[in-house]
Amino acid sequence: MTEQLVQIENTEPPAPEEWDWTGWVDALHRLLRLKTTPIGMKLFETVEEMEALPKVRRPQDIHTTDQIVAQAARLGWTVGITADNLVGQQCGAVLGLMPQDEEWLSGRQMEGVWFKTREDSAAHQRAMDCVPHGRYHAMAVSPLVSGRLDPPDICLLYASPGQMILLINGLQWSGYRKLEFGCVGESACADSWGRALATREPSVSIPCFAERRYGGVLDDELLMAMPPAYLPIAIAGMQALSGNGLRYPIPQYGIQSDARAGLGVSYPNRR
Repeated sequence: MTEQLVQIENTEPPAPEEWDWTGWVDALHRLLRLKTTPIGMKLFETVEEMEALPKVRRPQDIHTTDQIVAQAARLGWTVGITADNLVGQQCGAVLGLMPQDEEWLSGRQMEGVWFKTREDSAAHQRAMDCVPHGRYHAMAVSPLVSGRLDPPDICLLYASPGQMILLINGLQWSGYRKLEFGCVGESACADSWGRALATREPSVSIPCFAERRYGGVLDDELLMAMPPAYLPIAIAGMQALSGNGLRYPIPQYGIQSDARAGLGVSYPNRR
């Protein structure tokens, strides 16, 4: 995965040897005032590669993947796992560490709990974006500033809706294209890290029940997952927007005020 660099129209992402994790994370905090540590995620073809990471922690208990991600984003740890560390196939299948086999695709375990019928459950399973099974046998997460994943396959950023829209605006500043995101509902990790790993595209998700219950995701948080080559593009775009007065926090103008003065600055008529 890490050999692939995203090619975006009218942009020139820096080469991997020029990636500045500390500078980029500092810029994210300055531009968005993030409350949660930006982290990376990386898949490994062998367990030995994952265990060779500096200061990697190996879980002693059984966890959800949401908990593993949270240990990096909320505690600042570098954590490595295999399928044996995960509580069930739903978590492991998204990362390609467990098979998306017929039993998993049937949706049997979700029938009557998350979905009314077996058919509804099966449709949900088939709608999920997952890494194909077979190539990867381990995964690790770590704060971006640690540089330990060298580089990660994807970056994960938790943000409020106001922060998230400016992050998206930054991605669209140059080489504009419409960004479209899906929502599978439960198992929304497939909308974020599953989709970003599988498609190499930025992806925003509304974290699901499990991510909030087990992964510590707060009520006001969304999650952006994207390959690292997008990160400097988003930052450069947000810096340009900030220079135009379009920055976070977004000041309230007043719901009963005459809007013309404010609109004249943010949406000027340049004819």
